[in-house]
Amino acid sequence: MNKEKSIKVGTKIIYYITLALSTLVGFWHFFVPHLYNWYDYLPMQYKTLIVGIDYTNLCFSLLLFGNSLVLIILAKSAFTLNFETLVFYTFLTAVWIFRACLSTFIEPWPLEPIPAVAIGQLVGAVVQALLMVFVTTKLWKTRARVKYER
Repeated sequence: MNKEKSIKVGTKIIYYITLALSTLVGFWHFFVPHLYNWYDYLPMQYKTLIVGIDYTNLCFSLLLFGNSLVLIILAKSAFTLNFETLVFYTFLTAVWIFRACLSTFIEPWPLEPIPAVAIGQLVGAVVQALLMVFVTTKLWKTRARVKYER
């Protein structure tokens, strides 16, 4: 049986959707400090704090954007159930699960100043995480089944 044929079209579509959304969130995060005037909330005398926040945000943005983009490029590898590619997708899934759990249980996003934005981010993170868990599970189960059939 051809391994790529064993991955259903719906799973492939969700794979691409989740990675496109993840890439967009990573790209968007490059501009978040300026879009939401982060620096207005920080005392300017704490330059070290501002640089640390910038480094953290820029590194997160680059990693999220870069990993998602690389996984889009490696889609064929994922659909042929390559172990390393599945590990990277699984790691990105874990990042989104952590984000969803963080905003749901650990430290929910404050509803001020705009509740709709906070709720939208919560729902978006949870949906993204669930879709990625679905794809991750399908890929790993298919890999195990194909390996067993050999």
